[in-house]
Amino acid sequence: MASLACGPANAQTDPLAPLAQSPRPALQPVQTINMRPAFAMPSAFDAYKLYLAGLARSQGIREATIRANVMDLTLNRRVMELDQAQPGGPPNSSYIPPFAPYQRDHVTPSLIRRGQDRYSSNYSSLARIQARYGVDPGILMAIYGHETSYGAVTGGFDLLQALASLAYEGRRRPMFESEFVSALRLIDMGVPRWRLKGSYAGATGYPQFMPSVVVKLRADGDGDGYADIWGSEADGLASIANYLRNAGWKAGVPWGVAARVSPTLNRAAIRSTLRAPRCERVYARHSRWLTVGQWRAIGVVPYSSALANTEVATLLEPDGPNGTAYLLTGNYRAILDYNCSNFYALSVGLLANAITGR
Repeated sequence: MASLACGPANAQTDPLAPLAQSPRPALQPVQTINMRPAFAMPSAFDAYKLYLAGLARSQGIREATIRANVMDLTLNRRVMELDQAQPGGPPNSSYIPPFAPYQRDHVTPSLIRRGQDRYSSNYSSLARIQARYGVDPGILMAIYGHETSYGAVTGGFDLLQALASLAYEGRRRPMFESEFVSALRLIDMGVPRWRLKGSYAGATGYPQFMPSVVVKLRADGDGDGYADIWGSEADGLASIANYLRNAGWKAGVPWGVAARVSPTLNRAAIRSTLRAPRCERVYARHSRWLTVGQWRAIGVVPYSSALANTEVATLLEPDGPNGTAYLLTGNYRAILDYNCSNFYALSVGLLANAITGR
């Protein structure tokens, strides 16, 4: 789709400005003339808001919701700056930073201690959620800790303004336009506008869901008949569980285990030949799938007996052959679906283990 953005509003020129610089006849009294036009020139963002309103209208959003929430939006340049400042090396770079510093920052004593406290205080809710969705409660608590520091940091950006600004910026326009419409749909569904606060990238609530995910997968965890991911921890945890189940979580199977690797392992023989449809660089670091029994036979031995010999797993060595290795199950892939980063998924699993004492 062609971009409707045609530059910032301050690029407009005053059509009457040349008159203010015209030479005046000698001895003529100086007069004060208001050279400003009688109306404000519309900005490119104003035009883009009209497009967003039409897009929302075409997808069934109520006219009253559009009128009340779209046309008064302003461009948030801070959101655009934060988006443009996202880390990332050159596209073809093969450099991978070490995992240990990331692990130290994301599996901290504070996160472990507070996670244990929350795990205990929410135990009844977590047990009900596990019975319903089959997801390990430790994983739920670890994601909750990672995403919002157990509800302490959920973001203060106005979601509609942030999403409209990101869509206008254009780097991932189709995605953010779709999320903008989903945020309006939440208002149509009864979520008050003031609730729609979150990260600059549009994630909201305790689970930090994008609006389209909120529409589809938020869940009622406390049994009051309403899925409030902004005010109910139980609802937030149930929603994370619903997401993971939807992503393929298999009940009763660990996310993975640390393993000892034989120095004679032939890594070329276990290299995966599959090409992932998304997050290709993330999945490229995983080996082919083998059963745990087959891994044992070639010298990759789990430190834990948590995985049955018949369970299939892939091998990941986040810091290379001389670092700690992990055998990872399909449930690890479900965590990657939540956030497609090996470091994120590994640290979630390790934080979950620390919280539950595994």
